[in-house]
Amino acid sequence: MPKTEMPAGALSLMVLRVLQSGPLHGYAIAQRIHLLTDEVLRVEEGALYPALQKMLFKGWVKAEWGISDTNRKVRFYRLTAAGRKALEDEMSEYARVHGAIQAVLRKA
Repeated sequence: MPKTEMPAGALSLMVLRVLQSGPLHGYAIAQRIHLLTDEVLRVEEGALYPALQKMLFKGWVKAEWGISDTNRKVRFYRLTAAGRKALEDEMSEYARVHGAIQAVLRKA
């Protein structure tokens, strides 16, 4: 199966959307995205954790230490009010850009 590149800006949108359902640790976020995309997109640690750090800095998510299902100490990330607003904004921008791309594909 060829490696599919993550579209620019899509990772934060998907992470925020996945966290809308409730707190998850990093590996669970990556797995959830992989499964929700029918295993088309794979989120690498080298991209996920820097993205989560940026979201922590922006106040979009909060992190707390906890124990995973496999009895490991992990950080659980949860969406904040600012994160819910960012998700709304990012989804709106995605819809706008997606519509513009679709217009080119239909009209060209």
